[in-house]
Amino acid sequence: MKSPTSLTIALLLCSALSLPCAQASGPRVQELTLGKTHVQAELAVSFQQREIGLMNRHSLAENSGMLFVFDVESSHCMWMKDTPLSLSVAFVSEEGFILNIEEMTALSEDSHCAATPARYALEMNKGWFARHHIVAGQHIAGLPPFAHH
Repeated sequence: MKSPTSLTIALLLCSALSLPCAQASGPRVQELTLGKTHVQAELAVSFQQREIGLMNRHSLAENSGMLFVFDVESSHCMWMKDTPLSLSVAFVSEEGFILNIEEMTALSEDSHCAATPARYALEMNKGWFARHHIVAGQHIAGLPPFAHH
């Protein structure tokens, strides 16, 4: 009989304790819809996930990105410290509407902020929103719920 792997043990422990097992099985991904385009967004929900973001990543698939889910709606800012690929970020309201889109240069420590209080930020390859004709005011469907504080 084979001995259980650490992943098997982690999944069994998560299941027994009724805990989410995203960490045991890799990053959690949410499918979002922007217009007619579907995006696979890796979720950054915890403080640590948001702090790391896409640092040290060298590429993203064309319709893949990272969705930052913030604890509170606020004028959040993003930067590109230790992020070697240029990105575009859309700041998104609690209701799912794009507030503004900013272009961010690789490895820059310049801040890019939400124009008005945002609950989410979606990072994609630089120029992705423009290539797909996605602009401020458009709605994003499929956003994950958040904990009310």
